[in-house]
Amino acid sequence: MKKIIFLVFLISLSNLTSQSSVDCNSNLSIFAEYYKVKNYEAAYEPWMAVREECPKINPAIYFQGSRMLDEFIKKSEGEIKNAYQKDLLKLYDEWLINFPAYNGRSIVGQIMSNKAQKMIDYKLASKSEIFTLFEDAYQTDPLSFDDPKPLYSYFKTYFELYKDGEYEITLNQIFNKYEELSERYNSIIDEYSKQIDIIINKEKSGIALTSREKRNKRVYEINSNASNIYLRNLNAIIAKESTCENLIPLYRKNLEENKTNPVWLNRAASRMDSKECSDDPLFVVLVELLHNLNPSANSAYYLGLLNDKKNNSEEALKFYNESIELETDNIKKARILYKIAAKFKNTKQFFKSRNYARRALEFQPSMGRAHLLIANLYASSANGCGKTQFEKRSVYWLAEREARKAASIDATIRKTALKAAESYLGRAPSKTDIFTEGNSGKVITFNCWIGLSVTVPTL
Repeated sequence: MKKIIFLVFLISLSNLTSQSSVDCNSNLSIFAEYYKVKNYEAAYEPWMAVREECPKINPAIYFQGSRMLDEFIKKSEGEIKNAYQKDLLKLYDEWLINFPAYNGRSIVGQIMSNKAQKMIDYKLASKSEIFTLFEDAYQTDPLSFDDPKPLYSYFKTYFELYKDGEYEITLNQIFNKYEELSERYNSIIDEYSKQIDIIINKEKSGIALTSREKRNKRVYEINSNASNIYLRNLNAIIAKESTCENLIPLYRKNLEENKTNPVWLNRAASRMDSKECSDDPLFVVLVELLHNLNPSANSAYYLGLLNDKKNNSEEALKFYNESIELETDNIKKARILYKIAAKFKNTKQFFKSRNYARRALEFQPSMGRAHLLIANLYASSANGCGKTQFEKRSVYWLAEREARKAASIDATIRKTALKAAESYLGRAPSKTDIFTEGNSGKVITFNCWIGLSVTVPTL
C-alpha cells in the first residue's frame, strides 16, 4: 500500500514539474514577443513569472530584463522609481547566481561592474561601497570587466575617495591604479583594432564583406571609440596629479624598493616619457635598470629616446629598430613605429617620418593617426615642393587624400580627420585657379622628398 501511495506521489510530482516547465516556456515566449516590440508593460508580468519560477531557464531574463527595468526607471517617479531601482540591483544579484557565464565565458566582472555603475547612476550606495564592488569585480574577473564607462567610474570613485582624504589612499596607489586601468583600456582598444584590421585587410584584397562583417565593423568601431573617449577622460582626471613635480620625487622615493620590479620600472618610465619628464636624470636610471633587468621593446625604445636627446642619431635609430624587433604584438609594434615617426616629424626628418608611419600601417591598417601624420607632413612641405604657386598649393590635395583615408578607417579620429581634410582642401587650388591656369586634369609630379604625383581635378 505504501509503495502505491509513493508511486502516486511521484506521478503527481512529475505532472507538476511538466506543467511548470510548460508554463515557464510559455511565459518566456510571451515575454520575448512583447519585449521585441518594446511593449514592456505587457512583457513585465510573464517576465516576473519566469524570473521567479524558473530563473535558470534563459539568460534573456537578465539581459533583456535589466534593459526593461532601466526603461521603467526612466519613466517613473518617486517611490515607484525607487522600487524599480532596488529591483534592478536585486536582478544583478540573481544574475550572478543563475547565469555567471555566457557562451562558455565568465561574465561575473561584467555583471558586478554594471551593478556598481547603476549604484552610481541612481545614488544607491556610498562611494566606499561602490568602490569595493568595482574592486571585487576587477579582482574576480578582469577579462569581462571591459565596459568603458564602469572602468572609468571605477577609477573616478577611487580618485574621489583619495581626494576626500578620509581613507588611507596614497598618491602612489592612485598612480598604480591609473596605470593598471589605462593598460586595461589599451588592451581592450587593441583587441578591437585587431578585429577591425582583419576586416580592413579583407576589403583591401577586393573580397566583398558579408553583412555580418559590416555590422561587426560598425560595432567594433563604436566600442573602440567609446573606450578611447573614456581613456581620455581617465587621463584628464590624473593630469593635475601626474606632473613632473609630483612624479619625479615619488618615483625617486620608491625606486629602491622597486629597482628589480620590471612592471614598476616600465610604468614609471612610460609615465615620465608621456609627461615629458624624460630630461630628468631619474629617467636615465629607470631606463638602464629596466633594460638590464628585462630587455624589451619598451626599454629599447627608451634607450633610443635617450640617445636622441644626446643627438646620437645613429645610436638612437639602432635602439628604435631593436625595439621594433623585440615587440611581437602587431598593434604594439605599430604603436612604437608611430612614436618613432612622430619623433622624426618633430625633427623635420619628413622622409623618415613617413617611412615609419607607413610601416606602422602595415602592422595596424586601422591606425588612422598614421595617415593623419603623413597628411600633416605633406601640408608642412607645401612651400618646399613644386615650382609654381599652383604646384605648391597642389600638395594640399595629397594631404587631403591622406586625411580622408584616416577618416575612412578610424572612427576614433574621424571628426578630426574630416576637419583636417576640409582644411587642406580649402588651401588647395580652387576651381577658379584650375580654370585660370588651364590645369584641369593635369598630372603634377613633386620631385621633393614626397616623390608622388597628383592629378588636378577636372572641371
